[in-house]
Amino acid sequence: MTPSLENLISKFASLPGIGRKSAIRLAYHVLALSESEAEDFANAILKAKAQVSLCPCCMTFSEDGLCAVCQSPSRDKSVICVVEDTRAAEAVEELHEFNGSYHVLHGVISPIDGIGPDKLKIKELLARLDENVTEIIIATNPSVEGEATAMYLSRLIKPLGIKVTRLAYGLPVGATLEYADSVTLLKAIEGRTEF
Repeated sequence: MTPSLENLISKFASLPGIGRKSAIRLAYHVLALSESEAEDFANAILKAKAQVSLCPCCMTFSEDGLCAVCQSPSRDKSVICVVEDTRAAEAVEELHEFNGSYHVLHGVISPIDGIGPDKLKIKELLARLDENVTEIIIATNPSVEGEATAMYLSRLIKPLGIKVTRLAYGLPVGATLEYADSVTLLKAIEGRTEF
């Protein structure tokens, strides 16, 4: 295998959820692309990297400053659903049942991985909490790290007099929100409990 091909495979393999066999398959696919298709693919990555940034309010990905949810006057800004990543916010949004706003933490507390609260977007969440916010829904995944993050946020927010709820356990432990079916996810939102 050539060094350039091995380098391409290692770049694909460094992506989450991509093992070596999948990385090899993707690398060979890229090599089979025409020159213009390969340039389009590379340019799409570079363009997204250059133009996509974080919404200054909710920390989700956006291209135009505030994201569409934060810009919408019809959204209930008094309820904030706190999620681990943008994919989880999109999973909740696909239900078309939640009319509040979001806050993306960009991870969870995981001491074993060297991720403490200071590496998450918690300061930005706390800065949003004013007299208009009445409820925080903690929608982290039901994992050890998700639970630790939920507990940490609850201890920070409850003393402020804001209602803190957690998604109901319609989701199995170890599952991730983006792979949950819509009925399970809807039931989890409807059956959330106060911390």
